[in-house]
Amino acid sequence: MKGLILALVLTFVGGQKQDLEPVFHIGKTYLYGYESFILHGLPNRGLATAGVRLTCQVEISHVSHHDHLLQIQSPNLEEYNGFWPTDPFTPSSRFTQTIAACFSQAFKFEYTEGRVGNIFAPEDCPILCINLVRGILNMMHITIKKSQNVYELQEDGIEGICHTRYIIQDDSKNNRATISKSKDLMNCREKVVRNMGMAYIRPCPTCALKVRNVKGMVVFTYQMKYDDSGALMMSATSRQVYHISPFNEANAAATMEARQELSLIDIKTSLNSTRTTQLQNQGSLHYHFSGELLQMPIPLVRITNPDLQLTETLQQLVQNNKAGATKEASAKFLQMVQLLRIVTLDQIEFLWVQFAHNHPYRHWFLSAICAAGATDTFRFLKQKIHDEKLNIWEATVALPLAFHFITPNKQILEVASTFLTCPQIQKVPMYRIIVYLAYGSMVNKYCAQIALCPNEFLQPLHDLATEATSKGDAKGMSLALKAIGNAGEPASIKRILKFLPTFSPAAVSLPNRIHVDAVLALRKIARKYPAKVREISLQVFMDNTLAPNVRMVACVLLFETKPALPTVTALAVSLLTEPSLQVASFTYSHMKALAAGRIPQLYSLSAACNIAIKLLSPRLDRLSYRYSKVIHVGDYSSEYQAGAIWRLYLMNSPSTVIPSDIITKVRGYYANTATDIIEVALRSQSLTDLIRKQNIPFAEHNTYKTLKELSKTLLGWKELPPEDPLVSAYVKVLGQEIAFADIDKDVIQQTMLSLTGSSNWQVVVKKVVEEVQRGISSQWTLPVVVGELRYIVPTVVGVPLELGLCGVMLSEAAADVGVDVSPPLSDNFRPSQLLESNVDIHADIKPKAYFHMIAMMGINTQYIQSGLEFHAEFSANATMKFDARINLKEKNLKIEALPCHQEIELIAVRSEVYAISRNMEEADTEKKTHLLPIEVPSTSDQPFQSSGRSSRLEWKESNNPSVRPEGYQKGSEERHHYSVRGRLYTHSFCGKLESLGCSACLSLKAQHSPFLRNTYLHKLIGKFEGKILLMPVETDADIDKIELEIQAGPKAASKIIDVASSGSKDEEEPSPYEDIQAKLEKILGIDNVFEVTNKTRHRRRRVHRTEKSPDTDRWIEPSASLFSSSYSSFTASFADGKEPGNEHTIKHSRMKRGGSSSSKSRSSSISSTSSKVCSSSEDHSGDRHCSGDSEHSSDQANLPVYQFWFKPADEQNPGRKVLNSSSPSASGEGISRALSQPKFLGDSKPPVLAAVLRAIHRNKQPTGLQLVLYTDTQPMRFRIQVFVSSITASSSRWKLCADASLINSHKVSGSLKWGKDCKDYQIATQIATGHFAAYPAMQMKLEWAKVPSTVQKTAEWFYSFVPEAAYVLGYSQKQQRGPSHRATLVMALTSPRTFDMVLKLPELTIYDRAIKLPLLFDSSPGTLLSTLPAADQNVFSQATLLIAENFKARCSVFQNVITTFNGVEFNYSMPANCYHVLVQDCSPELKFLVMMKIPEESSDLTSINVRLASHEVDMYVSNGLIQLKINGVQAPTDVPYTSNADESMLISREKEGLSLKAPDYGIDKLHYDGHRLEVQVAFWMAGKTCGICGKYDAEKDREYQMPSGYLAKDAVSFGQSWIISEDPCTGACKLQRKVVTVEKSVAFEKKAAKCFSVEPILHCVEGCRATRTVPVSVGFHCIPADSALNLEGQTKLDKKSEDVVSRVSAHTACSCEHQTCPA
Repeated sequence: MKGLILALVLTFVGGQKQDLEPVFHIGKTYLYGYESFILHGLPNRGLATAGVRLTCQVEISHVSHHDHLLQIQSPNLEEYNGFWPTDPFTPSSRFTQTIAACFSQAFKFEYTEGRVGNIFAPEDCPILCINLVRGILNMMHITIKKSQNVYELQEDGIEGICHTRYIIQDDSKNNRATISKSKDLMNCREKVVRNMGMAYIRPCPTCALKVRNVKGMVVFTYQMKYDDSGALMMSATSRQVYHISPFNEANAAATMEARQELSLIDIKTSLNSTRTTQLQNQGSLHYHFSGELLQMPIPLVRITNPDLQLTETLQQLVQNNKAGATKEASAKFLQMVQLLRIVTLDQIEFLWVQFAHNHPYRHWFLSAICAAGATDTFRFLKQKIHDEKLNIWEATVALPLAFHFITPNKQILEVASTFLTCPQIQKVPMYRIIVYLAYGSMVNKYCAQIALCPNEFLQPLHDLATEATSKGDAKGMSLALKAIGNAGEPASIKRILKFLPTFSPAAVSLPNRIHVDAVLALRKIARKYPAKVREISLQVFMDNTLAPNVRMVACVLLFETKPALPTVTALAVSLLTEPSLQVASFTYSHMKALAAGRIPQLYSLSAACNIAIKLLSPRLDRLSYRYSKVIHVGDYSSEYQAGAIWRLYLMNSPSTVIPSDIITKVRGYYANTATDIIEVALRSQSLTDLIRKQNIPFAEHNTYKTLKELSKTLLGWKELPPEDPLVSAYVKVLGQEIAFADIDKDVIQQTMLSLTGSSNWQVVVKKVVEEVQRGISSQWTLPVVVGELRYIVPTVVGVPLELGLCGVMLSEAAADVGVDVSPPLSDNFRPSQLLESNVDIHADIKPKAYFHMIAMMGINTQYIQSGLEFHAEFSANATMKFDARINLKEKNLKIEALPCHQEIELIAVRSEVYAISRNMEEADTEKKTHLLPIEVPSTSDQPFQSSGRSSRLEWKESNNPSVRPEGYQKGSEERHHYSVRGRLYTHSFCGKLESLGCSACLSLKAQHSPFLRNTYLHKLIGKFEGKILLMPVETDADIDKIELEIQAGPKAASKIIDVASSGSKDEEEPSPYEDIQAKLEKILGIDNVFEVTNKTRHRRRRVHRTEKSPDTDRWIEPSASLFSSSYSSFTASFADGKEPGNEHTIKHSRMKRGGSSSSKSRSSSISSTSSKVCSSSEDHSGDRHCSGDSEHSSDQANLPVYQFWFKPADEQNPGRKVLNSSSPSASGEGISRALSQPKFLGDSKPPVLAAVLRAIHRNKQPTGLQLVLYTDTQPMRFRIQVFVSSITASSSRWKLCADASLINSHKVSGSLKWGKDCKDYQIATQIATGHFAAYPAMQMKLEWAKVPSTVQKTAEWFYSFVPEAAYVLGYSQKQQRGPSHRATLVMALTSPRTFDMVLKLPELTIYDRAIKLPLLFDSSPGTLLSTLPAADQNVFSQATLLIAENFKARCSVFQNVITTFNGVEFNYSMPANCYHVLVQDCSPELKFLVMMKIPEESSDLTSINVRLASHEVDMYVSNGLIQLKINGVQAPTDVPYTSNADESMLISREKEGLSLKAPDYGIDKLHYDGHRLEVQVAFWMAGKTCGICGKYDAEKDREYQMPSGYLAKDAVSFGQSWIISEDPCTGACKLQRKVVTVEKSVAFEKKAAKCFSVEPILHCVEGCRATRTVPVSVGFHCIPADSALNLEGQTKLDKKSEDVVSRVSAHTACSCEHQTCPA
């Protein structure tokens, strides 16, 4: 038995794996050779690379149980900058000495079973050296599992605790083992990483697809040799790779590769010696960040004397900027920011004393202080504001920049909180707003880094909210809520809920805008606590007592929490019973927008909305512009994992016809992150009140008092609360609100008072003019660091890998402006005096903008930089120096400017990528290599050029003097320089205007590498330069100045004569108009144009076509071209075949329909498919005719919409129908009528405007261009002509002729011709109204004969996007050939809210049906031709009026049919002799009242009573005639009546009735004819009316609102609630309201009950009996039957619940035979 046990033990021991953890024995020193390098670049060969290499020897000795010593010997640091692998490493001897100094002492580390513990280093050792030691020790960190050869675990390392896989290969025969381990650096439990400037970039934690643009891994290989004494590490290698793809492209990524090799050289016996050097614990193996967080991606600066270096840098900065070296100035500015991050507060104060009084230095210094973002710079700014050392503009700019660019910590937040209590901040409202908002943003950035936000930092914001609430300060409450919203911490939820009536009854009295701000304050909290915010927002949305805009904002908040399908479905179901159509429309459109989204982060929400909207009624999709909407535009690229959306929230208010709240935002998506780029909101309140007449004392009139008394008879009626006009706006950048403003009348007056000392606007205008007259001379400079983003991870070598982005923007403006006004302003100045004055302006303005962005990938520490740098620059520069003279009385403007004397770079964009190497010890010398090698092409590389043929690589646009003004040359030079791999590309394009001595050039130069891989990354690397230049042009004579003169009015012609005259002004005599016109015709060459027109008019000939498709036949009919008659020269050139390739157009426009027998047969077969549509007979013009509108409609009802035909409304014979796109009888004759007018308006009209742009030469006549404008305005006819020509004497000149005319009330035509005598290029257009099938329609045509090649190429480029755009919009398409030089668009109104559209292009037809209109048009399907406006009515002017009418509301009463302002129609029979409130002003002003009653003697007639101001107007019918009484006095009806008051009221006879107009009171028009009454109120009365006509608030579902605010159950109850009770004895109305008991038994809670009506019911007064009743539905409040409470007979039950609904009888007529009344 013992032998068996012994055998098993031996077997077990022999099967165990040998210990493979490296062992270092005491008393021995292990010498290793170490080499590591790191390279940055792109994986493609032939591109530049940058990197560093470190070689050294490492001695490791075991000194105690766990402690080991590491000594680095002979370190050698080398830099690499060149093309891998051909170029060698370059030694860096000076930096090697620095490294050797810190490696001179030994390091201690804990090492147990292959795991590295704490690391100890000398106290003064730089962090760079310690991290390099960590990189060496990281190779020795091994985790061995004795029982497994393949395993996975989370292992510690220099990069953190990451997922690691081990594979062990044991060679037991040779006592050797190979260990391989690989780490996934993207799968780390605790990752060592630093992010800066990314607090506002939100990751998506719920995204299923994890997209990473940074990917990394590392592989280690160990060679181990083991024996009985343990394992010895013979060698170790590592290879780490990071792939960075900025555009998320799979095959385009920048690469960082790091390699290490540690190999055993020797083992020596060492004597144990006591180490006396004091070592400090530096922590674990994890990489430590320190100084590298301060280094910006700019050249290194060796800091020796910060004070002196800052002074020198600031001086160089100002000098560079003054000399125009903007690039150098921006670099020095970043260097200054870098230096300010390390200096102390005392040093900053010392510099301030030096430069505070030097204006240029002061601006640059303050801007650098704000951008530095250090604790001391923040304290400095606080002190200067406290001491009031900064003016208001400096502090306004500095405060937001300083707060937003600083990286917050606890110490900085404590300093920031002192800003809130600073008296200098509190007394300036602008400072206070900026600081509180910025403090909230700072708290948000700080709390994003920690798990629990300390309450002490939120307390100042909570205190502000409490204080503002106790004082009733609405502006303070708004500021507190916005600042709390910026902080976005869940601890503030309870504070926010106190401002919402849903959760706090005390909040009901708060203004509506405070409720909105409270909801918006929850948006950022929703990102941390979505479940809680979703619950709150859902409750707010469901609260029907809240204002619609509050609920709509809650809807926005709810969807931002990304609710799941059950919540979205519940929301959709609630819309089925939603009482507010504003809320229903907004929510539906928001869900529809989300359902169409393609953003992966919103896929779940989009799917939920897609399902939910199917539950809703389609009517919500048909609501008009009056209802709130959400507009959504966005796109997402799955290939690049990036996208953006733009949303526009339009929230309408019941009191406005335009949106009262508008919020627009842009959000960007990148990989798994989202960023709110910008958000702007505009909120308006009662702005329409500003449009109407102000300061009317309504309260002093009798109507106001009457309505106050009358309100007592309308049970429960209350006037609307007053609202002051207010405009509120806010701006959010990156999700943080940075500014907001509430602007009302008080704010405007206070601003005017503070700036000018007066609130009278006339005085303000005078002071502004006087201030301008004194002159404006200033220089403004604002440098800003617009962003600094960093992502830093460690590498195995021990140096960081940084992805950094930094941008700086410089904005400058220098202005020197002087203004002289003559005659001088008088003491009793009125702004109208400026219209009688001459104003001379002398201006020299030089704005400049420069933006420089630096992106870096590589090593970026304060000691060394190595990697790739991308530089992008944008600059814009303009110089505006001119003298202007404005004479408004003479309608003359004259501007003089200097000509082009030197080259000016207007706009420039440059970019380049370098491989850079820098180190601190050699800061003055840097190694920079372009990523792409710059290769100068040899002669053989140049494009082959031959005089006989043109090369494909060179393109030049021809210079044709006949198509451009003399002296104007347009040319381009495109030069492609290709090396062997085709890298260089240059292109330049110049347009010259020699007459003005200027030329503008676009220059493009590029060297990129898309030939390697066609990706955005490869297109970006290399060099690019694009710029727009303004350069002088050599001319025959020197140009003194450029002059622009514009003359309007009667003197326009004289100015042209002056320009054309060869003599001086003084020698010329005034000429009559006939002489002027003759000279103008000669100058402009117009006589030649019309002479050609007349000659070619009768030379047209018809060209017949042999083939035509059926579809084309249906659309293109034989008709006169748009160019016939009016454009005869163009037609003649076509007919004569002068233009090759244009014959196709002629065939389409001038041929007969039946040009061939095959065409006729096809047309006949199509026509015969329906009964009696078109006959086959043709007249001499080739037109086919149809009979009957009904047959026409029945035929086209079965055809596709693109086969319908358009019939012009001005068809000569309405009895026949021409089924074509434009009939000759219509268009040809219409153009003939146009030709009956003068061919040249100058023959009978003087010009209305003349403009001359000329260059004044020293010894030569002026050269330039002139423009002449003629107009002819006649009844139903309008024509305008514009002529542009050169004023340079020449026999053949370039001209441009434009002509537009209103041919008749249904047709407008226009033409544009240019070239030699306006004959080279021609375009014509025509707009006509008519019918498309049976629907009213409008047709727009565009025809062109010949256009320049540039226009043609642009049109072809645009045309390529049309099919895709049509597909995206959901339009149908059909490939169908049409005229090659014509485009036609037809829009037909098929209903008041929809239209059909057909767009015919030369080779494509796009069409769609039932497209929604934003406005309601008063038309209907089936409108016949007879319903069109008469010939003397202008359809185009009526279209404008029709749109305006959409904003007006009408209420009409005819017999028993009532139509409310909201368009709701219902039947209601008014009880006789009882006045009803038809419409009244329910605002606090109580401006008007309109009452109506039915006389007892005739139910067909009505009488009305109108109360306006001090007027009481009665209109009624007596003896068959309409009578009028004003204030009880009979007035004649045939003479208009006008009030004597300032507020106008007009009563006149109109259309067999009376019309009353009182626009100042809100009544645009009231028309009464005895039977019918129609009231139209002003649009600014929206939401302020009440009565039977409704509230004019677009809430159709709440139309039956009674005076008490309850919704009536039916129309009868609604109408009766607006009856005005009268005295039962003296009044004619014998009806009064009473609470009644239900007339049937009702079971209440299974017990007998008695129920009383919640609203009183009409009953006859006491002593009268009902002779007629009507059933009404009423709600009842029930109490137990045995209750002693008796409510019967009361007039109202206050706030009683509605338990049951029952129908009872209401009295409508009474007989009062037994009524007892006092004598």
